[in-house]
Amino acid sequence: QVQLVESGGGLVQAGGSLRLSCAYSGRTASRYVLGWFRQAPGKGREFVAAISWSGISTYSTDSVKGRFTISRDNAKNTVYLQMNSLKPEDTALYYCAHSDVSTGQPLPIMSRASYNYWGQGTQVTVSS
Repeated sequence: QVQLVESGGGLVQAGGSLRLSCAYSGRTASRYVLGWFRQAPGKGREFVAAISWSGISTYSTDSVKGRFTISRDNAKNTVYLQMNSLKPEDTALYYCAHSDVSTGQPLPIMSRASYNYWGQGTQVTVSS
């Protein structure tokens, strides 16, 4: 069982910045990926970014490349999402999630089905 708690959401003007945090605890897999997803009103939950347990490998979706950066602090059991140059279309409920990749079985890291634990989400609202 892995627990994840997001924080740092809020209201920000377009062009501004915000940093989300996800504190995790419990029995993580020996090898795992932590990812960020978001869900805007009327839309599905879409992949944003992910980082490996080692922090060596990262990935982000094209729409946020150059603006968002994912990182982690293993000593604090926390993963971050630094969001710069925010746009109104970034407005969404942001979720942190854990994916078990210890089996070595290839998984589509951008798919919701690859993640087995989820946080409750934190709201990000970007005004124009």
